[in-house]
Amino acid sequence: MFTMEQAPQFTLTDSNGKSRSLADFKGKWVVVYFYPKDDTPGCTAEACSFRDARDDIAVLGAEVIGISSDDAESHEKFMAKYKLHFLLLSDPDMEVIRAYGAWGKKMFGREGILRKTFIITPDGKIAKVYGRVTPLGHGEQVVEELKKLQTGY
Repeated sequence: MFTMEQAPQFTLTDSNGKSRSLADFKGKWVVVYFYPKDDTPGCTAEACSFRDARDDIAVLGAEVIGISSDDAESHEKFMAKYKLHFLLLSDPDMEVIRAYGAWGKKMFGREGILRKTFIITPDGKIAKVYGRVTPLGHGEQVVEELKKLQTGY
């Protein structure tokens, strides 16, 4: 869908109220994942999977950024509760969520934030899109994909 197209740029607020932009990570691999809500079962499993794989992801020179519509206070509590040591950004207006195609039909015909992950190259192109992510083990799946992508980059 987006593969090797330029990633949509964004500037959002982190859990400390600081503005963070995709441009801040130029020259690095970035894993951007979208998730529906802090501290819910699936979202917690996914976040903990990234937490557990974070050292391997860092060794590969990549950063992890989670984005949901939750506010900074919610992100701060979620990060503290599960010892998440990567950025969680707030997109209350869901502009970035929509720009990345992470909004759409869910189960039972409802619309909402879709669980999607994007691997972005150091020059800002989308190299891999995971749609409809399975939360358990997703961090390890991303580590393996980063290794493959970096070999051919």
